[in-house]
Amino acid sequence: MNRYLVPVSVLGTAVGGAVLLKDYVAGGACPSKATIQGKTVIVTGANTGIGKQTALELARRGGNIILACRDMEKCEAAAKDIRRVTLNHHVNARHLDLASLKSIREFAAKITEEEQQVHVLVNNAAVMRCPHWATEDGFEMQLGVNYLGHFLLTNLLLDKLKASAPSRIINLSSLAHVAGHIDFDDLNWEKRKYDTKAAYCQSKLAVILFTKELSRRLQGTGVTVNALHPGVARTELGRHTGMYNSAFSSFMLGPIFWLLVKSPQLAAQPSTYLVVAEELEGVSGKYFDGLKEKAPAPEAEDEEVAQRLWAESTRLVGLEVSHGSSVRGEPLPK
Repeated sequence: MNRYLVPVSVLGTAVGGAVLLKDYVAGGACPSKATIQGKTVIVTGANTGIGKQTALELARRGGNIILACRDMEKCEAAAKDIRRVTLNHHVNARHLDLASLKSIREFAAKITEEEQQVHVLVNNAAVMRCPHWATEDGFEMQLGVNYLGHFLLTNLLLDKLKASAPSRIINLSSLAHVAGHIDFDDLNWEKRKYDTKAAYCQSKLAVILFTKELSRRLQGTGVTVNALHPGVARTELGRHTGMYNSAFSSFMLGPIFWLLVKSPQLAAQPSTYLVVAEELEGVSGKYFDGLKEKAPAPEAEDEEVAQRLWAESTRLVGLEVSHGSSVRGEPLPK
C-alpha cells in the first residue's frame, strides 16, 4: 500500500502546482470588494463570454445593469440568468447592433431619455478575425464593431456620463494591438488584400488611441476612461479562427491552452476591477494588462495619431462638433 503513497503524493503536488501556476499566469480575482449599489452600468456584448460574466459580477455588487446586445433572444436569456444567479432584479436587456450607426443612435437616444444616470459604460463587444464582412454602413466589420461603433456610442452618451460623475468608461482592447497599425490611407481595407488578423489588430490599437484622446478631452469632467487586455479567454470570440475549429490544434496545444487561456469568469475580473476599484478613482487614459497597469505599444501613445484618428472617426460616423467639446450625432450626408 505504501508504495502507492509517493506516486499519489507526487501527482497531487504536480496537479496542485499546475493549478496554482495557471492561476498565476491567467491572473487572479478582482482584489477590490467595493460595491456599486444603485449605479447604472451599460455592458455591450453582454449575452455571452466576458461581457456576460462582467455583467454578472457587477450585478452581484448591486449595480443596475443594462445588457446591450444585437441578439435580443440571447440577451433576454442572459439577463434572466443573471437575475436568477445574483437575485438582483435590476438587470435588463436592450437592443444594440454595433454594426449599425442607426441602431447605436436609437439605443443612445433611448438611454438618454429613460435613464436618469449612467455611471459606467463597459465597451466590451467585439468580433475577431471574421471574413471580409462589412457593417450596415460599409465599414470593415472589425473596425466598425470593435472601434467605430463604440466611438459613436461613447460620444453620444458623454453628456449623460458627465451629468452622472464620477463615472467611468472601460474599453476592452487586446494585447494584439502591439501588432496593429493605423493605415489612414486604407482604414477600411478597400485598397489592400484583406488580412483579417491585421484588421483585428488595427481595431484594437484604435481602441487604445481612442482611450488616450478621450481621456485628454475629459480632463476635469469627473469622467475617466481606461483600456484593458482581459487575457485570452474561452469564449465565442475566437469562432472564426482556424485554431478554434481545428481538432489537431486542440489536441496538440490543449495543455498550453489550459495553462494560458482563461475562463470567461476569470477574464471578466479586470473589467470588474476597473469599474469598482476605489483606488482607481481619478485614474484615466491608462492601459491595463489584466489587473496591472502597463505601457501599451509605442503607436498607441502617439498623440498625433490619436488626434488624427479622432478627427477621421468623427467624420466617418457623422459626429458634428458643436459647442466646444460636445458632439451631436447626425447621419453622414449621402
